[in-house]
Amino acid sequence: METLANLESFVRSAEAGGFSAAARLLGLTPAAVSRNVAMLERNLGLRLFHRSTRKLALTEAGERFLHDIGGNLEALQDAIAATSSGGSEPAGVLKLSLSPTFGIAYCLPLLPAFLMRYPLIRPEWHFENRPVDLVAEGYDAAIGGGFDLSPGVVSRSLAPVHVIAVASPAYMAAQTPPTDPSGLAAFDGILMRSLGTGRIRHWTMRDAAGNEMAGSPRETIVVNDPAAMRQAALLGLGVTMIAVPDALQHLENGNLVRVLPRWYADAGALSIYFASRRLLPGKTRVFIDFVVDAFRREHFAERFAGSLG
Repeated sequence: METLANLESFVRSAEAGGFSAAARLLGLTPAAVSRNVAMLERNLGLRLFHRSTRKLALTEAGERFLHDIGGNLEALQDAIAATSSGGSEPAGVLKLSLSPTFGIAYCLPLLPAFLMRYPLIRPEWHFENRPVDLVAEGYDAAIGGGFDLSPGVVSRSLAPVHVIAVASPAYMAAQTPPTDPSGLAAFDGILMRSLGTGRIRHWTMRDAAGNEMAGSPRETIVVNDPAAMRQAALLGLGVTMIAVPDALQHLENGNLVRVLPRWYADAGALSIYFASRRLLPGKTRVFIDFVVDAFRREHFAERFAGSLG
């Protein structure tokens, strides 16, 4: 009977196109993955890969074997995860991706209570401003917005992502407030250049009645991080358009004010993303449930809704 480690090493090497990439996914060394595959080939009496210094390619027998066991490997992993989580506490490394600004402000404070409830789970949290490939990069989950739902990935919506125009009270004290989004053009703007497209992001705003209008302050300062946009606004350098969660604390304490209180831009939904396996590992399942419950308990969906003014 082949070990699960040998089969995993073969399948991940075939999917990733190399032993090094498979090793990163499995948390092993490339040498260990290569040994596992070699042992599998020896036990089967078949060559599964054509090896060269430049690439790894499946043989005809390897393609046939991958087709035969690919789905069965996932079923085996699911069964092991279900068995291990059913009779004991959820445990293991929980690899999570989330944005620095939102993650530090809203998710990190959830960690003490989560670890008190599940002490055998070890968080490995990556704070990064990019949509990760959950399956290829070995993440258990990600929290953010704008992720493509690639095959094998599903999501649960947590709250709306509404973008609003804000500025410091000191800056607005010297200005005449605009009556609609078109008036933002008269204000100094703190704008963001997208890391993905290299373009300045502009928004179409809407109000509760469904009216829509393009609006953007003039291009005075350009940065590439939401936290920098917020800080520049706090320093009184102009008007910026950021997601409600990034501004909420400062709106509540009066350090920022909404420039157009009845207008907002809809940027989609804040969601938690995870692999669509039929039986999630216990550590992932309890984390998803914990986050969803915390968002409900803290009324984040209502508090993040820019449409409520």
